[in-house]
Parts: sequence; structure tokens; C-alpha cells
Amino acid sequence: MGDDGAEGEAPRCVGCGRRVRTLFVQYSPGNIRLMKCDVCKAVADPYIECEFMIILIDLILHKTRAYRHLLFNKLHIGSSIDKGILCQFILMHIVLDAFRISVSKNNKADGDSSRNTLSTICNCSECVGCSAFLQVLGDALLGNIIFTAMLLLGVRYILKFSFDITRYRQILLAIIISSYFKLFLLTMMVWEFPSSAIFIVETFVLSSNVVALRVVTRFPKAHCVGVCFMAHAAKHLTERWLMWTP
Repeated sequence: MGDDGAEGEAPRCVGCGRRVRTLFVQYSPGNIRLMKCDVCKAVADPYIECEFMIILIDLILHKTRAYRHLLFNKLHIGSSIDKGILCQFILMHIVLDAFRISVSKNNKADGDSSRNTLSTICNCSECVGCSAFLQVLGDALLGNIIFTAMLLLGVRYILKFSFDITRYRQILLAIIISSYFKLFLLTMMVWEFPSSAIFIVETFVLSSNVVALRVVTRFPKAHCVGVCFMAHAAKHLTERWLMWTP
């Protein structure tokens, strides 16, 4: 953790997580040589030469090497570029949560175990107006505010992080990016799905958040599980309370 505060834009070795001067040397277009880490003596980032699908598969398999490549060497979450990306990802995160809440409400009201969500939303839009949409969006916003507050409190008091707005923004961005599996919810607009699919997606997001938090903070898994579980549980309880409140 000692070198985390300096040189935010420096790339990292995906194996040991230490900073490296450069990931590769380019001799000519299409002719590069991957550099090795001075600490672990392995290639710093072999994912540079990998196709996107290989990286995606490793992300789904929760490999920390893939997460280090994505967060530090691809997106550079420690650099100034993350300020704009953070706002975009937060907006997308809230919209996806609003969609999930809407689906959960429709399933609770209809009692269907499997249905086409696109037809559900179209049928529902005939009898509800803008106020219902704003209510769902507000529920998602409140749930994410509670989630963010509990996450940062957990980082502060469980992981014993000193208050640093840059580091906290970096952690929040890593958590939001690692929630990419929420995009699977969009496929529910086309295909029929069991109601348990939402629980599976949320469980996968939780486990992915744990890996991302470990990569960014380099704390033990048990601590990161506790922080992420606390934040997700608070968010879930808030949404359930809002769902059952008339």
C-alpha cells in the first residue's frame, strides 16, 4: 500500500500489483516487446496481446490479473481521466438498478416466474405514467446513495483507510466498473427468464466487487467480503423497504 498514493497514472504488473515504468517497448508498428516486472520477474501485462473475449472470460472467472489489467492499465483509474468516466458509470449504474427494481415490482405484482420483460414493460407503460418512472428512478438513486455511504464507511473503518478523496473515488470507480454484469439485465428485455436470474446477477456482482476491492486496496479477502456484503445488504434492505412502502 505504500506506493499507492504516488504516480497515479503509472501502470502495474498484473501478477504482483507493483508499479512498472512501462508495459512494452514498440520498435515499429505491430512490433512490440512486452516488458518484465522488476519485482516478480514475470511479464508485466500479457493481456496487452490478448483479444477482448479472453480478457472478458478471465474477468468472469474473477482472475485478479484481468482486473488489474482492466482497472490500472486499460482504464487508468488513478489518473485524471476517471473524473468523467465516474459520472457516466454512476448514471448507467443507477439506470440499470432502476430497470432491475421495475422488473422486481412487475414480477411481484404479476406473480409470473418467467416472462418476456420487454412485453411486461410495454404493458406496464400503458397504465403508468412519468410519475411511476420517476419513483423507480428515485428508489434506485436512494439505494445507491445508501450503498455508496456504507461502502465508504466500511473502507474507512473496517479497512482503516485514511481519508483521501482521490483514493475513495478510485475505489468507487473500481466497484462500479466491476458491476459490469448488471448489463446482463438488458438481455431480459428480449428473452424469457426465471425470476431467480436477478438474484444470480446480484450475487455475481457482489463477488466481482470483492475482487475489484481486493485489487485496488490489496487487503485480505475476508475484509473485502465484509465491506461489500455490508454495502449490498444495506442497499437490498433499503430497496425492499421502498418496494413494500405504498
